[in-house]
Amino acid sequence: MVVVVVVLVLSFGGGGGGGCIILEKKEEFWKGRDRGILVRRTFDAETRKLKTFQLKAGFWESIKSGLIKNNTTQVVDPPNVDEEDEEPLPQEFVLVEKTEPDGTIEQIIFSSGGDIDVYDLQALCDKVGWPRRPLSKLAAALKNSYIVASLHSVRKSPGSEGNEQKRLIGMARATSDHAFNATIWDVLVDPGYQGQGLGKALVEKLIRALLQRDIGNITLFADSKVVDFYRNLGFEADPEGIKGMFWYPNY
Repeated sequence: MVVVVVVLVLSFGGGGGGGCIILEKKEEFWKGRDRGILVRRTFDAETRKLKTFQLKAGFWESIKSGLIKNNTTQVVDPPNVDEEDEEPLPQEFVLVEKTEPDGTIEQIIFSSGGDIDVYDLQALCDKVGWPRRPLSKLAAALKNSYIVASLHSVRKSPGSEGNEQKRLIGMARATSDHAFNATIWDVLVDPGYQGQGLGKALVEKLIRALLQRDIGNITLFADSKVVDFYRNLGFEADPEGIKGMFWYPNY
């Protein structure tokens, strides 16, 4: 089996670079999680604000807290709390709305801050054919994520005001060091809603939320069957030959 590793790198002031590799992996480590790593390359300059220095660096340099120049280390003092930008608030809005022939209105609602019921998430994982994971670990993964983005279907039938039917149809989450790097995990959409561009919108909104928090290096794991899906979203395989390394128990 083969793992594709792709690295996302942002350009600051004209610099930037990235890297990736292809690795062989053992099936025992990836059992139930047959994915490669991808990183998205973006040059959305308006989302980046350089406050203390001009940064021109490749992937590895971009994750350092200081700059090495002329064999000296330039230490950057942390900003004062008062000077830090406020953390962007979670978002919730209607992504799609449609009216069925019987008058039922269905809204697809995107949220980047709402709580997700772990049983609803397990049911969604079952629908897409993912192996079951312990509920306690699912709950811990959600709790410890930096951002959890979700898609819910809300159906409103005529004459049933206040009796909406709401169910989880999509989710993606990201972990982060809150400074430089984030990794996107568990991107999934209900099979009944696939092919409508919802997965694309979900990932794009999650990336935008990360960029608003000044997170520039974004990676993710992807099954080989969906590598092209992520390429079309701007993710890139094998920039600069940077290799992803995986450790697994040898027993």
